[in-house]
Amino acid sequence: TTMALKNLFLKGYTGVDEDDYSVAVYTQQAVFDSLFYILDQYSQLGQLSVGPISYAEEDGKLLPLTICKEYYRNGSLEPSDETYDIDAHLETESPIEITFQTFFLFSLRLVNIKISFQLKGINLQTVRHRELPDCYSFHVTIIFDNQCHSGKVKLFLDIDAESNACKDWKISGTAQKNTHYLLVFDGFVILVCITSAVLCTRSIILAVGLLQRFSRFFQENFNRKVCEDDQSEFLNGWYVLVIVSDLLAIVGSILKMEIQAKSLTSYDVCSIFLGTSTLLVWVGVIRYLGYFQKYNVLILTMKAAFPKVLRFCCCAGMIYLGYTFCGWIVLGPYHEKFEGLSRVAECLFSLLNGDDMFTTFAQLKDKNILVWLFSRAYLYSFISLFIYMVLSLFIALITDSYETIKNYQRDGFPLTDLQKFLLGHKDFPVQEEIGQTEVELSNSIRHCYCCQRYDSNANSLKSQPGSNL
Repeated sequence: TTMALKNLFLKGYTGVDEDDYSVAVYTQQAVFDSLFYILDQYSQLGQLSVGPISYAEEDGKLLPLTICKEYYRNGSLEPSDETYDIDAHLETESPIEITFQTFFLFSLRLVNIKISFQLKGINLQTVRHRELPDCYSFHVTIIFDNQCHSGKVKLFLDIDAESNACKDWKISGTAQKNTHYLLVFDGFVILVCITSAVLCTRSIILAVGLLQRFSRFFQENFNRKVCEDDQSEFLNGWYVLVIVSDLLAIVGSILKMEIQAKSLTSYDVCSIFLGTSTLLVWVGVIRYLGYFQKYNVLILTMKAAFPKVLRFCCCAGMIYLGYTFCGWIVLGPYHEKFEGLSRVAECLFSLLNGDDMFTTFAQLKDKNILVWLFSRAYLYSFISLFIYMVLSLFIALITDSYETIKNYQRDGFPLTDLQKFLLGHKDFPVQEEIGQTEVELSNSIRHCYCCQRYDSNANSLKSQPGSNL
């Protein structure tokens, strides 16, 4: 619909936006012609549009088209004499009288012209998918932007669409019947997610109770506190992931049911909830792959390397932010990829991954030799630093974790106090200090490695006489 309206109302539109705007005009006559072209096309909308679009009405009356003009209060410019007298206070005039003479008088002080109107439309394509069509309200705004006063007036067409249930409709076929089936299915999904969330919550509560009992037993019998790593053995992070996923799925399904019932139109919010829930569900499938030794190596490596990688990224991120701000401040006026902070960050991330390098170098013109030299030093240093050093260290961290875990699987994993207790040990000497890397790795993999042995050891422990667990 946006593309259709641009072709209808923007004179000279080629079907492709020019950079961040749609069309640009360079003469007073072209601005004047484009302005009247919009009014002429709007007056003939019913005979021009091939889509189900018409004028918006309220209480049986057509909503008016409004034209606002924003300009400096007064001023005079003499570029030949390098003199000007400008009152920077902006004034808005609406409605305006449009003639070529009045436009010529205000052209030097003109900041922008804004044309606003509303249209109504019906989305009939959903009928093919056996779904009730939605009615839309389009708030269309066309802006003639002359803020730069560079001799180039940019034309923007923006649409704010609101979806709502149609007031009166009649449809034949199975669309409404199919909607009812979808509502029943969504209700079943909500019921399953509620059951899953309740069971996982129950498991977490029981695990916390067992942890408290074990902590008291360990303190009373061995005069030792349970370390944080052993405490984490009782709290299953996968259950937390499932609970969050279920809650997101429940909220998203409720919103989806309301949308299908034409009570809500929050498509974006609904899709965010359902999409995030789906992501977490598939991430949770990794848990079951951990029962296979070959797949478990990958899972243990990810778990072991994550803390070190996170700290490394925080340090590298400071350097990345420094390059981001520097590129925005220095190269912003000379390179389109450095015009905004978000664009600079995206450009640097592409360079970091070896993408679009030559284009980034070539697009910077060499009119200012100082800026050109700075840009070369800036780009070469960033690419060399991040590709040859930062990425190499990043990979080395993961490789080191992988090699350490392979050695642990061959020679045996370090035992924690909880594992020793489950194996029947009675003596718990003071833990000797070992290398920091080995401590971090052993702590991070204990939960994944021992979860399969915990059940069998716990069952054998319960059968021992005098056990308080």
